[in-house]
Amino acid sequence: MRCFLPLLLLLLIFPFQATAQRDDGAIIRSDTLNNKSGLKLIGIPVIFSTPETGFGFGGGGQLFLTGEKNIFKSRKSNILFTGIYTANAQLVIQALPQIYFGSGDYYLDGVYEYRVYPNFFWGIGNNTPESNEEAYDMTSHKFRADFLKRLPPSLNFGLRFNFENHQVTEVEEGGLLDAGDIPGSDRAVIVGLGAIFNLDTRDQVEDPKGGYFVSFSAQFSSENFGATHGFNRFITDLRAYRPLGKKGLLAARLYLENNFGEVPFQAKAQFGGGDMARGYFKGRFINDQMYVLTAEYRWRFLPRWSLAAFGLMGEVGDTNQDFFKAPHFSMGGGVRFKILKEQNTLVRLDYGIGEEGNSGVYFGVNQAF
Repeated sequence: MRCFLPLLLLLLIFPFQATAQRDDGAIIRSDTLNNKSGLKLIGIPVIFSTPETGFGFGGGGQLFLTGEKNIFKSRKSNILFTGIYTANAQLVIQALPQIYFGSGDYYLDGVYEYRVYPNFFWGIGNNTPESNEEAYDMTSHKFRADFLKRLPPSLNFGLRFNFENHQVTEVEEGGLLDAGDIPGSDRAVIVGLGAIFNLDTRDQVEDPKGGYFVSFSAQFSSENFGATHGFNRFITDLRAYRPLGKKGLLAARLYLENNFGEVPFQAKAQFGGGDMARGYFKGRFINDQMYVLTAEYRWRFLPRWSLAAFGLMGEVGDTNQDFFKAPHFSMGGGVRFKILKEQNTLVRLDYGIGEEGNSGVYFGVNQAF
């Protein structure tokens, strides 16, 4: 993955420097929609690399709803949609709506994802050896919708509906998944409801400049709803953003996930990935319980450019009593670029270094948290 770093830096710098030399109005006028219609569309070319995908490319956009009832503070309702294909023959089509109603009194947060995704599996546990690595193919449909009610000024609560259908289409002969002893080794359907409560004082979602995000959620998957496995999941997500001087910011996150019941491997907590534990392959370690603690310093040296450095620790286990026995560590840094002056959407390039040769380059949209 390291060989992609110089190429990605060039892709990140030169195309957007050319954009910056044009006036922003020219960018907006080139869009198919504009503010007069209550909509604004920003095209986003997608070029990236992660340990899970290798080099990938595609395209997408972010559709903003600019009507007064669809804006809460400085946050604009939007739908981010992308379609990508990777060097590992993975296809991912995704739509992420975040829509405010009644000037923020109600909030819809959702995701739809279709994946044809060759992947790797090392078994279940916090110390699975590299020699366990086996390949498998899986096709997935995911749909999740959260509908929240806001209690001014910053409290939100609501319900979640979750549906996932994972079909394992190919496994390695004689491997762990081929034995059929692991739940979900051939197929997993996850269907259920949940409840969400959060406190959100951030000024924006894409690139917060201050505030807190405190979220608690509980959800279940039930065979009564058509699921193949019944289990309960509880997630605690704590984030804080503290300005340091005029250009610096310290961001911190504690993520805790607890699963109980017959949990298919697709639904177990996954350590790694660009959004959770940079420096490790997403799913390098999986189990029913997980925590990840991350701290990141962000320094904006130009109005649209910033640098970041991060460190993290975390692990998975059968129970919470297994925590802090053998944590995994990672550190790294990267660069971010704000696409348009008047919008908060940014692209970021990170490099993370974990233990025992684990590392990864991550190129994507918006901050990791």
